Amino acid sequence: MKIRRATYRIYPNKAQCNKLHWARKMHCELYNAAIANRRTQYKRFGHSVDYFEQQNCLPEFKEVWIEYAELGSHTLQATLKRVDFSYKRFFKGLGKYPRFKAKRRYSGWTYPDKAGWKVLSNGNNGYLELRDLGLKIQMRGQARTWGTPTTCTIFFRNGKWYASITVQCNPTRQTGTGSIGIDLGCQDAVTLSTSEKIAKPDFIKEGYKKVKVASKRLRRKRQPNRNKKVLGSRRWKKERKRISKLQSKIFRQREDWLHKTTSEIISSNSLIAGEQLNVNGMTRKAKKGKRKKQKAGLNRSILDVGFGIIGDLLTYKAAEAGGFYVESPTRTLKPTQRCAKCWELTPKTLADRVHVCSNPDCNHVEDRDINAAQVNEIWARGLERASLDVESPSSTDCGSMKQLGAKKRQKRRLQRSKSS
Repeated sequence: MKIRRATYRIYPNKAQCNKLHWARKMHCELYNAAIANRRTQYKRFGHSVDYFEQQNCLPEFKEVWIEYAELGSHTLQATLKRVDFSYKRFFKGLGKYPRFKAKRRYSGWTYPDKAGWKVLSNGNNGYLELRDLGLKIQMRGQARTWGTPTTCTIFFRNGKWYASITVQCNPTRQTGTGSIGIDLGCQDAVTLSTSEKIAKPDFIKEGYKKVKVASKRLRRKRQPNRNKKVLGSRRWKKERKRISKLQSKIFRQREDWLHKTTSEIISSNSLIAGEQLNVNGMTRKAKKGKRKKQKAGLNRSILDVGFGIIGDLLTYKAAEAGGFYVESPTRTLKPTQRCAKCWELTPKTLADRVHVCSNPDCNHVEDRDINAAQVNEIWARGLERASLDVESPSSTDCGSMKQLGAKKRQKRRLQRSKSS
């Protein structure tokens, strides 16, 4: 059984909407109170408060603040868990020090188990019952694979309410028997080893144009200034909401395009070969005096295509289909410089868009991105042949090349122990 997430939009009426906003406010205040408790205990008494200490204080807390008696205990514990998770990320160096959150920046709350809520649906639309709040809300949406609901997160975004439900299920996908290599780029989003190119979607550029125009209108409005105690004008707030909706639309469109593109690749290929990309390093800010505007534009192009997301989508979708997604070692293999015919390295710059092999016996000429995709595929097919030499295909039923490698290493250890 695997865990999958399905997000539905919920449609509360006016009374239900007020109740949801009240619950969001109460969870936000609990979140801030938990952070204040940790800060005070450490500064005044040198005592580090952990999650279990705050959890054990919840019954006494609810006796003093009787408003929280209506909310489920498990949802309050989940809010305290969020605080604990933020502090753990900070101590590991993965995030900033936890700060207080305003109500408008606190999205929602979580039901960590089946207590306090129930979903009346088979995966296609339905109703959501929140027993602790006494609400039954209509929801719309469709899950690709439905199973046993486990957790539910209610959140508010851009004036709309959503329910994110995780389910235990056995997802399956249809796939073919072919193999393919892919290369990601800014000009053409995805280039396949079959010489097919998937262009960068037009809606991203058009959406950012609208955001730019709206941002220009926003700068003409009176902005809030906390130091001068100036509130933002109503026009500024209205324009800010408009920009938020435009940005949210671009995000949803890009996510939909990424899912459709990766699903189409998986539907006809059981072996997909990509390359390892350090997206954080590629999108790092330029140094002082080093063409900041050009680097910012390149960073946006990389993030628009979704370099860091495509690999994750292909990984879990290939596993569901019983296929494999592997990534070639970019630094050692160098797909953009290596020839797909003779395997010779030919140095290139970013301006060189055509691969011309430097080997006089080869002289292979091909589009740079297509050649790189073919190199990735050849490298992956080499792994496939090596795995077939070690063990028969019928003995591998895993959906990950990591699991396949672990089986190979285990078999080698057994052979060594028998020989010794």
